[in-house]
Amino acid sequence: MPQLALEGDRFTYGDYRRWPDDERWELIDGRAYDMCPAPTRNHQQMVLEIAAQAHAFLRGGPCEVNVAPFDVRLPKTDEADDRVDTVVQPDIAVICDPQKLDDAGCRGAPDWVVEVLSPRTAAKDQREKRDAYERAGVREYWLVHPTDRTLMIYRLTDGAYGRPEVQSLVGETAVSAIAGLSIAWPPAPTEVDGSAGP
Repeated sequence: MPQLALEGDRFTYGDYRRWPDDERWELIDGRAYDMCPAPTRNHQQMVLEIAAQAHAFLRGGPCEVNVAPFDVRLPKTDEADDRVDTVVQPDIAVICDPQKLDDAGCRGAPDWVVEVLSPRTAAKDQREKRDAYERAGVREYWLVHPTDRTLMIYRLTDGAYGRPEVQSLVGETAVSAIAGLSIAWPPAPTEVDGSAGP
């Protein structure tokens, strides 16, 4: 199990599937990352807001919205599932190719991935996961900073992300990977009740 592993140990999805159901882990290039404790309320509210808008827009179409915990296996070639060494749980994943979906989750790159940043996972989301999504071919990757109310957007061009587009969480933001979908940002808490929040 990962908590007993030595530094440098590497794991696969075959190992991952044998770990206890009450623990949450991600694997990136074989390295295990503990997903506990649970995210904050502010984090979850932002995930719910984005996912609800996407689900309402995409309902009845070929694209499917999934929220964590939802396993996304990212094989490097055509290796069998048990040999895949990158398995992540994006906060939000939209998959438009039903062939990628199965009872275990998704195998292959989602079209659009959103990670809402938390202090504990921000570095991993901005480095290791960004690199994994780029390598796998995720067409669009959003990093939402709920406290700073900023958004970083990576769009895949010629197989690479390049520099991100950075914007504030105001108005609406179009999802380039999903034609016609835009996310309308809710007002900041201070705009709702007129007081400075924590």
